Amino acid sequence: MSRRTDQRREAVFALYQSEVTGKDLGDVFERDASMFSRSLAYAAQDRQDELDAIISGHSHGWRIERIAPLERSIMRIALLEMRHPDVAPAETPIPPEGAIDEAVETAKLFCGADAPGFVNGILAAALREMQENGAAS
Repeated sequence: MSRRTDQRREAVFALYQSEVTGKDLGDVFERDASMFSRSLAYAAQDRQDELDAIISGHSHGWRIERIAPLERSIMRIALLEMRHPDVAPAETPIPPEGAIDEAVETAKLFCGADAPGFVNGILAAALREMQENGAAS
């Protein structure tokens, strides 16, 4: 697996599988999972409270528990890269808009019809907040 998009999805699915099965994150990765995927997933898990607070803050009327686990995992990985671009070894960190685009595309492929718009709305609001606070370019 070489494409960063595929590796991000690998991290999303590992987070998702760990959450829904209760297994340790290390036990849900394929043996040949990339270091990039592993780094993203572990960093997202380590910062889950921070990432979930951001999601909750922008998901008006939705408690984090009501958001589908796969959608939560998609948003956690995107937010992680938006807020902490240095957590996974990459030649060039993905720009925040690129993280949003990849998250929306993943939601289109693997989630329900309403998920892409929901994911886009939450992540775009988080990016606006980061820009207002001077935390994103």
